[in-house]
Amino acid sequence: MKTKQLANVLIKILGLSVLVHSIPGIGSGVFFFTRARGVSSSGDGWLYALTTVIVPVIGIIFIVKSRDIATFLFKNEDE
Repeated sequence: MKTKQLANVLIKILGLSVLVHSIPGIGSGVFFFTRARGVSSSGDGWLYALTTVIVPVIGIIFIVKSRDIATFLFKNEDE
């Protein structure tokens, strides 16, 4: 297996891991947002809800763009 292929697979695994580990955060964020919606707050609920959405998006980007990331990391290597 070549270096770029291995990097591609490992980046996909990293993205899948980030996506799976963000599932409890999504549930917690939805619960916090629905509970805090009725309570007057300073707007911190939006920040918490935003961070629970950003992490899975990063995982999806790692999965979808893994080949481009591996090419960028190992652009000087010949295949």
